[in-house]
Amino acid sequence: MGRRKPNGASSIYQGKDGYWHGRVTVGVKDNGQPDRRHVQGKTEADVTKKVRKLEREREAGTVRKTGQRWTVEKWLVHWLDNIAAPVVRVNTFDGYRVAIRKHLIPGVGGHRLDLLQPEHLEKLYARMLANGSAPATAHQSHRTIRTALNEAVRRGHLGRNPASLAKPPRLPDSEVEPFSIEEVQTILKVAGKRRNSARWAVALALGLRQGEALGMKWPDVNLSAGTLTVRRALLRPKWGHGCDPKCDARVPGLCADRVNLRPVSADTKSRAGRRTIGLPDALIRVLREHRKAQEAEREKAAQLWQDEDWVFSTETGRRIHQATDYDDWKRLLREAGVRDARLHDARHTAATALLVLGVSGRAVMGIMGWSNAAMQVRYQHLTDQVRRDIADRLGGLLWGDEPNETEPPDEGNRD
Repeated sequence: MGRRKPNGASSIYQGKDGYWHGRVTVGVKDNGQPDRRHVQGKTEADVTKKVRKLEREREAGTVRKTGQRWTVEKWLVHWLDNIAAPVVRVNTFDGYRVAIRKHLIPGVGGHRLDLLQPEHLEKLYARMLANGSAPATAHQSHRTIRTALNEAVRRGHLGRNPASLAKPPRLPDSEVEPFSIEEVQTILKVAGKRRNSARWAVALALGLRQGEALGMKWPDVNLSAGTLTVRRALLRPKWGHGCDPKCDARVPGLCADRVNLRPVSADTKSRAGRRTIGLPDALIRVLREHRKAQEAEREKAAQLWQDEDWVFSTETGRRIHQATDYDDWKRLLREAGVRDARLHDARHTAATALLVLGVSGRAVMGIMGWSNAAMQVRYQHLTDQVRRDIADRLGGLLWGDEPNETEPPDEGNRD
């Protein structure tokens, strides 16, 4: 007589229907009854393989929950609208929405969630690149589905995240070259002759992000104490039609009665982003002059002035649009006769200046608003000045040399 298997043990048997069946107890249901899963196959070997897989998932705690079988499309829509929307910033949500609606749902939305494989995602990324999408766009889609599926794993709808195994497209290496001290001085000199010159002094000296600089209000600036507190960031507007009935404008942004569907600004995106920064004396003087100039503009605009308290505003006190700010930056670089660069490169320049000054990593994180030290690798660059300083220090340590700035460079042997 065969030995009886203990309660809850897996079983494999051939049924009257000719198929092989397997049953595995993987846990307990919400009502207290055993959660016993059923698998079947044409051969005993097939069923044995499925049973062993369920047993491994049981031991690892990755067994899929019972209930509806999600498709990738249904899960992404549910995650976007009900899980991500209440907790992420507006800009982040819009990035998720575009990646899901434009790329992920058309590309892999029809798959059953628990049957999605890394290869499905890799093929999607390849198609995106072949159709003209930039590698960064495919990377954004990859990060979006990876984040969404991490939540599905956490809730037991998936045993593992296939997006964590998929290889995203390689992003092209783009080495950022921060401005030299001489270039910064030239830019600031030319900016001093233009309106809102303090905007560029703040960008190059403090490295504020564009939204942070444009989102500053005068109560955030304490010129007596010499400090500036970053509390919020200006958000890019999202326009909607304000007309009724809808006008013939091709896009809502061209509607004469357009309305902004987003908040004007939002709190900084992380706790580290909310920070207080000490101001150099020269920048305090620049901001004092800027405030006097703004007061003169207030008097000139009279009743047209919108008292919104922005540090950097239009001639009537309104906030400055990010696109206008970007165009002003490009014009400034052309007038200064320096090389073209992104506005965000000013932030790289400020971070590198702190490296030149030998400011500690912890202090740099506080000034730049970084939540982890890994950002230093991305933003602080080994310029020629930094390399020369390191070489001088090394020479002094090993050979006792003193930097000799008067010694002419070696020009090779002369006849």
